[in-house]
Amino acid sequence: MHAWLCENPTGVDALTWTEQPTPTPGPGQVLLEIKAASLNFPDLLIVQNKYQIKPPLPFVPGSEYAGVVRAVGEGVKHLKIGQNVACLSGTGGFATHTLATAALCMPLPDGFSHVDAAAFIMTYGTSWHALMDRAQLKAGETVLVLGAAGGVGTAAIQIAKAAGAKVIAAASTDEKCALCESIGADISINYSKHALPGGFRDAIKAATDGKGPDVIYDPVGGDFAEPAFRSIAWRGRYLVVGFAAGGIPALPLNLTLLKGASLVGVFWGDFAKREPQANAQMMGELAQWYAQGKIKPVIDQTMPMAELKAAYAYIGSRGVKGKLVMVN
Repeated sequence: MHAWLCENPTGVDALTWTEQPTPTPGPGQVLLEIKAASLNFPDLLIVQNKYQIKPPLPFVPGSEYAGVVRAVGEGVKHLKIGQNVACLSGTGGFATHTLATAALCMPLPDGFSHVDAAAFIMTYGTSWHALMDRAQLKAGETVLVLGAAGGVGTAAIQIAKAAGAKVIAAASTDEKCALCESIGADISINYSKHALPGGFRDAIKAATDGKGPDVIYDPVGGDFAEPAFRSIAWRGRYLVVGFAAGGIPALPLNLTLLKGASLVGVFWGDFAKREPQANAQMMGELAQWYAQGKIKPVIDQTMPMAELKAAYAYIGSRGVKGKLVMVN
């Protein structure tokens, strides 16, 4: 087998494509032949030693992937050799094979492609947990999605629309805004054309007839957070999903009082660990929605696994629309 090895987390350039013995699964594990692995923002942070989870060295990055079970370890009953599965394990995906914990593997129904499956669990799990669980989104409410053309943003648009909400998508180019509208957004805001903070607030106000959004989905942070929060509707819920812009904003807490609004933290990874039954039920419903055509990952492009460093450069440029997937 081959894998991209991170022996020193100083950045992408330190990764090396190495040949290693193909491992044998232990108790509770399966050996997967990886067919596709998606590139997520945490995959960039983890090789820079900037992610909250710091795996022991050396490690193989690649948090999310899909493939075929080639061997099963002792005690594994629900998976069999030859079965197609998706897995989100945090590491191991940027390789030809990996050992995965069987309990973390999601069996794929017929018709669920490896490429879509590799781009599914993290973004849709995060967005469903945020909108449906943490925000308790209701039909008829208005959702503002920041960073709407990215992986979690496109998933949030689809989930919010499927739940009967009105969606305002905020993105940085006309091309990205057009993509958001093509997958269901009712209105888009190109925030490169609306100067922060006042112009952006005016655009949100115009898009909501002055009421403000009921729910704000924010995976971006940085300078967008305060003007967005100042625009929120009465009893609004502001979802803190991530900080792709780099800066962690500091919000004046009096704003929550003035709007009767809530700041709501979204940490889907810990939710999945702490509430596994609720998470499994959520993923089952998401798989049904996929089968029904309500949701489908937006794939920017696929690239050969050997071109991982070029893929990292692309995701770092903020040019990706939806998800970037590496394939073997």
